Amino acid sequence: MKILVLNCGSSSLKYKVFDNKNVIAQGGVEKIGLPDSFLKLTAPDGSKVVVENFMLEHTAAVEFVFKEHLLNPKYGVLKSADEIQAVGHRVLHGGMKVTKSCLITDEVVDVIKECAVLGPLHNPANLKGIMAVKELLPTVPQVAVFDTAFHQTMPEKAFMYAIPLSIYKKWGVRRYGFHGTSHRFVSKRTIEYLGLDPNNSKLIVAHIGNGASMSAVVNGKCVDTSMGLTPLEGLVMGTRSGDIDAAAVTFIMEKEGLSPAQMDTFLNKKSGMLGLCGSSDMRDATMKANEGDEDAKRALSAYYYRVKKYVGAYAAAMGGVDAIAFTGGVGENDKLFRAEVLKDMEFLGIKLDAEKNNKVRGEEAVISTPDSKVTVAVVPTDEELMIATDTEEIVNAL
Repeated sequence: MKILVLNCGSSSLKYKVFDNKNVIAQGGVEKIGLPDSFLKLTAPDGSKVVVENFMLEHTAAVEFVFKEHLLNPKYGVLKSADEIQAVGHRVLHGGMKVTKSCLITDEVVDVIKECAVLGPLHNPANLKGIMAVKELLPTVPQVAVFDTAFHQTMPEKAFMYAIPLSIYKKWGVRRYGFHGTSHRFVSKRTIEYLGLDPNNSKLIVAHIGNGASMSAVVNGKCVDTSMGLTPLEGLVMGTRSGDIDAAAVTFIMEKEGLSPAQMDTFLNKKSGMLGLCGSSDMRDATMKANEGDEDAKRALSAYYYRVKKYVGAYAAAMGGVDAIAFTGGVGENDKLFRAEVLKDMEFLGIKLDAEKNNKVRGEEAVISTPDSKVTVAVVPTDEELMIATDTEEIVNAL
């Protein structure tokens, strides 16, 4: 079965085409909405091809992927779009109505729309991908794989907020957690890679990219995660504030004269690293810091510190930790980030091998010392494979 997988992020789009779970095409669009947006694809000979093109939003990006890669005779991927037998989408939030991977129907589309208020950066982007595919491939079944699914094993003490219970029962206000497809893949792969006992293991997974989250995983099941009702809670991110005093939100609204919608934009799109130093891209922020920009230095320190704090919190919550897995764009590729997060963590039994850490970029590797009580590894995520697997199972069951 040939399956197209789309993973639409807040400013990016990753895609892979699977043929019986073997990748036959892959690439991604970055900086969607910015003048310097571009498509980076992998050619059949393994070389990387970059095609620059301004893509205002995700629908344009999907169309560009089909035109410049999948249906381009130069690459020999597809002779016709009809070869695609199913399309799987990463979808951020299904609220309490949809919590498992499922076939996309009009009712599911309505739920995705309703939950856009809970996932303002991603649900609209996910939906645009779905609508673009529906226009291009109207008869092909589509499957939604929800970010919240892996975190459904959290106990009540982890997902409940200390607010009136009636609000939870009426509106479903609780911690859901996100990046679940990545956390599911990485936690499973880490156990396999390190040879841990799947029925007796304690892991911390750090999915760090423009969006960032962490999870505590006991025996392969999530027991806590950093994101909450929406992807806003938790770590400092590219444009999201992460943890913030709720009273600070109402204070800012009053002083700045912001409506709820404007405050939502303020916290989701104008805060985080962008708000602290003017750049949402860690590469740019690091470059600024290296050039002596004090705002960038301060922002990076806050970014590292928040992750370090969650490592300690989850080690305490689980009563110890066997392994820590770094994944995501920053987690997999930024050696300075990993070093700063794990600095002075020997009290937890964490010993980083600086030489190994400096050599690892985007590849599976152990970066802790042999005598470290906690094994630290870089484990590249493969959300697309998880999505393709779910998609195939659901379509085959039709």
